Amino acid sequence: MGEEDAEIVDGILGGGEGIAAFRSLLVEWFRAGGRDYPWRRTRDPYAVLVSEAMLQQTQIATVLGRGYYERWMRRFPDWASLARASEEEVLKAWEGLGYYNRARNLQKAARQICEEFGGRLPEDPEVILALPGVGRYTAGAVLSFAFDRRAPIVDGNVGRVLARLFVCEEEIDSPRGLRRLWAWAELLVPEKGARLFNSALMELGQRICRPANPDCPDCPVESVCAARRQGETGAYPRKRKGPATTAREESVLLAERGGRVYLCREQGTRRRGLWRLPEIPAEAAADLRELFRFDYPITRYRVTLRVYEAPATWRPPNEADGDGGWFGRKGDLPPLGSPYRKALVRYAALRGGAGTGD
Repeated sequence: MGEEDAEIVDGILGGGEGIAAFRSLLVEWFRAGGRDYPWRRTRDPYAVLVSEAMLQQTQIATVLGRGYYERWMRRFPDWASLARASEEEVLKAWEGLGYYNRARNLQKAARQICEEFGGRLPEDPEVILALPGVGRYTAGAVLSFAFDRRAPIVDGNVGRVLARLFVCEEEIDSPRGLRRLWAWAELLVPEKGARLFNSALMELGQRICRPANPDCPDCPVESVCAARRQGETGAYPRKRKGPATTAREESVLLAERGGRVYLCREQGTRRRGLWRLPEIPAEAAADLRELFRFDYPITRYRVTLRVYEAPATWRPPNEADGDGGWFGRKGDLPPLGSPYRKALVRYAALRGGAGTGD
């Protein structure tokens, strides 16, 4: 943390007393109207880590609105139950959230905590940071939300707030910009009450300091926001230009026999343990009937998934080696990647509403 970072904070907020006043304003605002999320009602580090893993790359509305968090906590209420589960059970419970390595890392962490610490996570920053899939932000979230330890956090919401509050001229996704945001967060987080303060800072970014059309008149710290005073909230945060989105096409086969559909195992490490509709070359689909198509995003690609009906004479090439099998469309589906689950839901609607277990 450099002297320049401290000088910027002191210059905007007015030194120690100004920082204390900023904290008080923010926490009072949060106490009066902070949103009631289930992970805010607990100090259980396991529940906190589960929520943080789910909220990486996924919106709160999805995690709560579709019941992912509640279902997971009912199925795996603690480290031990998650550690004992099979990978297929874990991936099935995570199904629909995507980025499945998050679930795998949660289970690896659970097994490590059970094996090395008797099923209790130590209140030790080094231990927490060394857990699979845990980076600086997640470690800070567990330390502050579960243990109320003084630990800074910087996610997308917090970074946006800080970039506007202190007019960060660096791109916040650059190494220099990230270092500056973390330095500012370290200066602001209090010795006592980090749980409330970090929750308030995150909520400010979620509800008020939004990416577009920030609600500045309702901001509890509007008076000290440098970007607001300059009339340039829309100019911050600055970000590097990302890679262009590339269009791709994927052709898959939907084969049904006696109410059961054929699925095969995913290949590669990223989707290990998941199942999918079998992919076919585009030229092989030329003479097949296309049932439907839709787009889905993955990293920097926009993929058009074309779903074709298998001819009656089609036979699976890999059924004998255990890499494929027939599954009922209702109830006994293995964990599926989101695009293929969506395809089966569409197919069910096309065929008159037979379910897929939802």
